Amino acid sequence: MTSAPAIIILGSSALPCARRIQALYPQAQIYGLSGRVAGVEQLYDNFGNTLRALYRAGTPIIALCAVGIVIRSLASVLGEKDCEPPVLAVAEDGSAVVPLLGGLGGVNRMAREVAAHLEVNAAITTSGELRFGTCLLEPPAGYVLADLEQGKGFVSDLLGGQTVRIEGDAPWLAQAKLPVDNSAARVIHISPHTRATNPDELLIHPQQVAVWVEQASPALVSELQQALQTSNLAAQSLACLLAVPALMANTELHAAAAQLKLPLRFIDDVSQLPPLHSQHANLRLLLAATPIDTSQLGRPRGRLTVIGLGPGAAEFMVPAARQALDEAQDLLGYETYINMAGPLRPEQVRHCTDNREEMQRARHAFELAASGRRVVVVSSGDPGVFAMAAAVLEALHESTDAEWQRVDLQVFPGVSAALATAAKAGAPLGHDFCLISLSDNLKPWAIIEKRLEHAAAADLVMAFYNPISKARPWQLGSALEIIRQQRTPETLVVLGRDIGRPGETLHTLTLGELTSEMVDMRTLVIIGSSQTCRFPRAEGGEWVYTPRSYPQI
Repeated sequence: MTSAPAIIILGSSALPCARRIQALYPQAQIYGLSGRVAGVEQLYDNFGNTLRALYRAGTPIIALCAVGIVIRSLASVLGEKDCEPPVLAVAEDGSAVVPLLGGLGGVNRMAREVAAHLEVNAAITTSGELRFGTCLLEPPAGYVLADLEQGKGFVSDLLGGQTVRIEGDAPWLAQAKLPVDNSAARVIHISPHTRATNPDELLIHPQQVAVWVEQASPALVSELQQALQTSNLAAQSLACLLAVPALMANTELHAAAAQLKLPLRFIDDVSQLPPLHSQHANLRLLLAATPIDTSQLGRPRGRLTVIGLGPGAAEFMVPAARQALDEAQDLLGYETYINMAGPLRPEQVRHCTDNREEMQRARHAFELAASGRRVVVVSSGDPGVFAMAAAVLEALHESTDAEWQRVDLQVFPGVSAALATAAKAGAPLGHDFCLISLSDNLKPWAIIEKRLEHAAAADLVMAFYNPISKARPWQLGSALEIIRQQRTPETLVVLGRDIGRPGETLHTLTLGELTSEMVDMRTLVIIGSSQTCRFPRAEGGEWVYTPRSYPQI
């Protein structure tokens, strides 16, 4: 299985079973039908469209519903058997597990996993697996079939009564119920080497070859292909690329690994390396005695992702941020934000710190990522708007640690509080606007005053972050005094409190009506321009917007 499955349910009665399956695949997301299911990671409106979109994307599907519904939904998009993802139907009470599609994508193995977890039997109907107890066309991890089409005919012959002999080391085949005869004409070859085959042979390559890259270049892939040919090794026998940590941020090396679809590991201690098979210009081919477990070799390049949760509601989080959270080993942030980032798996390490410890948090994140871990720093809203992205970059800018510089650093955007509040109100940020934090913890109040004066004079719409707190009860009042020197009492104001979270409130009023007592630290304040206007909503309340055009001066 190449990616986490999508668990699809139609009603809340299937949710307990879906949660049990999610415990088996912690990165899986549960999709629930809108209006019938609550408290799941994804909501959908149309079952068929959702299933077809997931199938086209190659996402494994576990549908907790009747088999017929799944088949009718996917019938129009069924394609080649070779490239379809696993699709299973599971009874909503967990009493039956039926593999439907994806025989070459691991559906039967996945069905057995789910069935064992639910303590039932999987309804396996594949002839080869029922007869032999294994699928020769889908070897286990560490082994790759050389030619699928040839394999189909080979398995068909065995099902027709032919016997087979095995040449090479394949412990998993020793457990199978194959019709073994050491004098058989048909043979299964287990070898990392290339060889010409005939219809009576099935060639399976164990992934025993690691590539030690001494110098990366744009021609790395072609150099490797030539080296394999010279050494009589099959490309399917490749397990990973290896290099020294100094090459960790080398784009050509990462491009080659992506093109070859191989994991990339970095080794400090060369004594870990498998035995040398052959030496080439910029690389060495290493050949282990058995398939290589790449997780035991060196370390991967660490990844540090800075994300924003948006205003709080799961549907307003960008998918890339959700994926980063699902893949993370460590999460760092203010405890409130870490809790909002769920669902999280038990093995994910939470590093919760006070919201005033941004630089310490950023440095800790780099230390973890430099060790090869997948780390996520969590902000609310957008991480680049008065949040952790700037702190992370500042920590990196100040650091002289080469390991920190090699970390794969990414920043994913989020829906900032100003945008979320504006969207609820209508479009008060429809023309030029600015965002100003009224906190003087990290900048002098005199600077804030100057910015307020200029923004007010420029007739910009203003959104205030950190407008007031117990430690700063006077600053919003001072800010309003400055603004009232430039804006009329009729200027529109929008107050959004906890937008996107339970108990959100939205209030439209005028600058003349606004007092500091109406605002707390969880309130986003938008001060309109001279052009900002409002009109009634049909369902009650008001729309507020700032026209895109501006009067000629």
